[in-house]
Amino acid sequence: MPRPRSLTDTGIAAAALAVLDREGLDGLSMRTVAAELGVGTMSLYRYVTDRGQLEGLVIELVLDKVDLTVPARAPAAKRLTVLAERARQAVGEHLAVVPLLLTHRHLSVASRRWGEAVLGVLTDVGFTGKRRVIAFRALLSYLLGTLQTTYFGPLSGGGTAAMAELPVEDYPFLRDTARHAQRVTPDEEFHRGLEIVLRGLGLS
Repeated sequence: MPRPRSLTDTGIAAAALAVLDREGLDGLSMRTVAAELGVGTMSLYRYVTDRGQLEGLVIELVLDKVDLTVPARAPAAKRLTVLAERARQAVGEHLAVVPLLLTHRHLSVASRRWGEAVLGVLTDVGFTGKRRVIAFRALLSYLLGTLQTTYFGPLSGGGTAAMAELPVEDYPFLRDTARHAQRVTPDEEFHRGLEIVLRGLGLS
């Protein structure tokens, strides 16, 4: 009888990510990942207890690619922008993981390292105590929010187009804003919005 195939966390995560990229979140299951790996579903249960653990492995794989090195002498706004951009890029390559970020970010070592890097920059420029908490949450909320709007409601999507055709007498501001929004690229939306957040924190 052939020896059971040996699996690794990285290999399982890569297979789960391939399923997510191809089939979306609804397609992720122990069965589909086992099939991707070429093993039986029960064999996969020897390594992973449930779908929740699968999701955690995927988040770890995606976020572990984020480079946390930043120019030490650069202004805080530049360092925070670099960290946010890199996280956005890593997740943006696999947008189906977006709904999993909030659920699993506190369990992910890579996520905690990113948070530590951001908090280090904030601490360097004098943020402490509650002020640091609020600043960190503002940056985190902005990053996660933009990723979610990119995934669920991009400016290039049907929602923006529909609002651009609303009756002008009822929704003059929504209609006008949606028409302008159709000309905003995802990169422009992210960077201009981040500039506003950083300016509000007194960092630019």
